[in-house]
Parts: sequence; C-alpha cells; structure tokens
Amino acid sequence: MRTATTVEASRGPRETLDFVLEAEKLGLDDCWVAEAWGSDAPSVLGYLAARTERIRLGSGIIQLGTRTPVAIAQAALTLSELSEGRFVLGLGASGPQVIEGLHGVPFARPLTRMRETVAIIRQAFAGEKIAFSGKEFEIPLPGESRPMRLSTTPNPDIPIHLATLSPKLLELTGEIADGWLGTSFVPEGAQAYFSHLDAGLAKAGRTRADLEVCQGAEVAFARDEDELGGMVASRKAELAFSLGGMGSAKTNFYNNAYSRQGWAEAAAAVRERWQAGDREGAAALVTDEMVLGTTLIGTEPMVARRLRVWQDAGVDTVRLYPAGETVADRLTTLGRALDLVRALG
Repeated sequence: MRTATTVEASRGPRETLDFVLEAEKLGLDDCWVAEAWGSDAPSVLGYLAARTERIRLGSGIIQLGTRTPVAIAQAALTLSELSEGRFVLGLGASGPQVIEGLHGVPFARPLTRMRETVAIIRQAFAGEKIAFSGKEFEIPLPGESRPMRLSTTPNPDIPIHLATLSPKLLELTGEIADGWLGTSFVPEGAQAYFSHLDAGLAKAGRTRADLEVCQGAEVAFARDEDELGGMVASRKAELAFSLGGMGSAKTNFYNNAYSRQGWAEAAAAVRERWQAGDREGAAALVTDEMVLGTTLIGTEPMVARRLRVWQDAGVDTVRLYPAGETVADRLTTLGRALDLVRALG
C-alpha cells in the first residue's frame, strides 16, 4: 500500500516546505496539495517541485469552474515538466458554496462539466489541436478562430485522479480516470462507493486494477483508552461541520456519503441541528463510531488493525493526515504511521 499526505499552504510556505522535505526523507510516496478556498494548488506545487527529488506531487484538488479546461491542462503540463514527471492531476467538482459563493460561476451539471473537462485536457496532453463541441464547452468558439494546439511538449501519460462522492460521479471516475481521490470512507461500507466505481470500470472494459484507489484519513495515536476517548470527543465538532456545514443548505455530498454507508439517521439529525444554528448540539449527535470509522485514530495496535482493514477493503494508497501542533509533532505521527504501513508487507 502506498502512502500519501495532503498539505495546505495556510500554515505558511516555509512550514509547508519543511514538512514535505522531511516527509520525503521518511519515505512518503505522495504529497497532495489542497486548494479549497485558500492558496492555489499549482503555485505551491511548483515551489515543492523545485525542492523535492523523489516524492510524487498531486493537486488535491483543482476545482472545476475555477479555470478553463485548457488552463488546467497548461498548469498540469508545466508542473509535470518542472517535477520531471512526478505530477498527478487531481480534479474535483467542489460544491456550490465555493464555486458559486466564492468564484461566482455556476455549479450546475458537475457530471457533464467533469466529463467534458477531462476530454479536453486529454486532447491537450496528447498535443492534438483542441477542438470540442459539448454541452458545457465549445472550443474554438464560432467565428474566425481555428483549433490550436499547445506549444508545450505533449505528455499523454500524466495521470488524472478524480475526487468524487456522488454515485454518478463515482461511475464516471471508474469510466475515465486513472485514480480515485476519496474521502468520508468507511471500509466496512466500501460498497457504497465501489459498486458505482466498478460499474464505470465495466462500462469502459476495465477492472479495479486499472484504477488507483486513494483514501484519506486523520492518523493520531493514543497512549491508552482514556486518552483515546478525549481525542475522539475533540473531533466531533469537525465532523459535525462536514455533515452540517459543508456545501449549501440543500447540497452536502459529505452528508450523503455518510448516509449511504449506514448513518443516514444520525447524519440527517446532525445536519438539521447544525442548520438550526446549534453547533454544540450537532457535535453531540456525532457518535464515537462515526469518528473512528472514518479515521485512523487509536492506540498503535488499533491503528495497525485498521490499516489492514483499509488494505483488505481495496485501498491502494492511504492518504495520511498526521495529527500534531508543530511540524515536529506531525512528522513524528507520520513516521509512526509509515512504519505500520510498511509492516503490512
């Protein structure tokens, strides 16, 4: 099983660089750079590409609607060249709050937008003249313009990973992507995701071996059961935010994902309480099982057992979010987790 982490530059470029350089020395395989509503991913990735040597670098994620498909392809080709082939393009639809509320562009029809964006990007990667006529994009526009190709060196081998949660986008991931960047993943409920991924793979004549499954979770180590109880309780507010506050009042992909994995009643109750403005009440409705099911939090033997469960469920790459107040703390946690992954064989 490969190992990865995700970083944001919100802590500052120096701290981000220090963490990634040391993570590379520890033997981490991949580093994904988040964008969300903070710093842009390509700038940070270029900075890291110049300072790292071995680690694979990915955008986790570039959000549809924030750039044209060709602009995304240009950034990906540039980053692949800067990193000497170590770049992976991660794309996601994000949600209406960020896309419409922050960027001011429509979120409608994310499935069509994702399919067409990937098709255009692959044309650009292949060095073809870019010509596309779809429901969301038309290149070139009618008039005097003609199809053009990018002047950069083609590179059709850049992997494209999609961050998806809804059934139709999961099916599309299996059909057209090289990898799946997942979240809110409970290995015991993995079929809520894999049934749709496998349907897309079958549609394209592919198998699970053709798709890298990359799943993320916080990792933190407790000395004993008493400390573990406090750690779990402290994380309920964050999960309540995901279930109740992410997305819009009508659209919350995280809540839907938890619902499909067996927690529909609890997820609905948390969301209702959150939307009513009762943040503490929402957090109180999050169960210990919901926290432990989607994280790698526990004593060292517990985390080791959960990693085995994740591997057996079909996870190819585990994306670790190491707990810790300082860079040194997070690296210590990461190092312990990497040792456990290596012990899996």
